[in-house]
Amino acid sequence: MHAVVLVVHVVSGSLGLLVGPAAMLAPKRPGRHPLLGRSYQVLTGTLCLSAFGLVAYRPSLWWLGVIGALTWAAALAGWWVRRAAFSGWLIWHINLMCSSYISFVTAFLVVNLGLGSIVAWVLPAALGTPLITRATVRALRPRQPAVNSPEPAVSDVS
Repeated sequence: MHAVVLVVHVVSGSLGLLVGPAAMLAPKRPGRHPLLGRSYQVLTGTLCLSAFGLVAYRPSLWWLGVIGALTWAAALAGWWVRRAAFSGWLIWHINLMCSSYISFVTAFLVVNLGLGSIVAWVLPAALGTPLITRATVRALRPRQPAVNSPEPAVSDVS
């Protein structure tokens, strides 16, 4: 049974590492972005639950459960703020979803480079934080109307 849980964990983690950037890069409109986002949620949930399964087999991996829970919590919160659509939801959505992905990458590196590797713990946040900041700043800018468009500039952020 341990082998099955481990395979589920590795597959969901690997797919999550691929689906996350695909969702981030997909056009933000109905279709691909929400579909990839839902897939990311399922993969994140599966990853978290399988992490708890692995912890049950080896309690010394307790940190894996913590990272899994925090990753899923950030992803669920990012999904929830989008659905709640309160004022400023977009900034929260970007930050929470991207932070969950940083957690995904951190866990991947820690498992593969070792628990004591400072690079594994620091590099994802060091690279990801400026990218999240860039995405946040871009989201705050009012959108410009297309050339020859009668529509006024609109911002996604209320």
